[in-house]
Amino acid sequence: MNIDWNAFTPMAALAGGALIGLGAALLLLLNGRIAGISGVLGGLLRPVRGDVAWRAAFVGGLVVAPLAYALLAAVPAPRIDAGWGLLVLAGLAVGVGTRYGSGCTSGHGVCGLSRLSPRSLVATLAFMGAGFATVGVMRHLLSF
Repeated sequence: MNIDWNAFTPMAALAGGALIGLGAALLLLLNGRIAGISGVLGGLLRPVRGDVAWRAAFVGGLVVAPLAYALLAAVPAPRIDAGWGLLVLAGLAVGVGTRYGSGCTSGHGVCGLSRLSPRSLVATLAFMGAGFATVGVMRHLLSF
């Protein structure tokens, strides 16, 4: 295994993680809500009166923030080593997994673990294990 030291950016990763943690903590402290993206977006698909504005602002921030960043710095071109079919299949699998797991990586992995939730620990171990296994099979057994 080789590490691409030019792409190794621990300070940017630390700053990004701190901002995600700060945002999740503020949403919980100020609004009493968990910053689980699948739950926030799901609430917009099944709107409840009085519960739409903060969800729309949250999702809007997810869209606007990268666009604002692109005005300040050069955004690297993404490199995706998969076709559209595999990307759609992967997206559907993630969507089904978030429904079965009652949450997504942000809800369980960021917010749930920080609240010491046993259910979130099990969910995080399950999706991380599944991710490791998928990469192992795809890269080492199927040579994708």
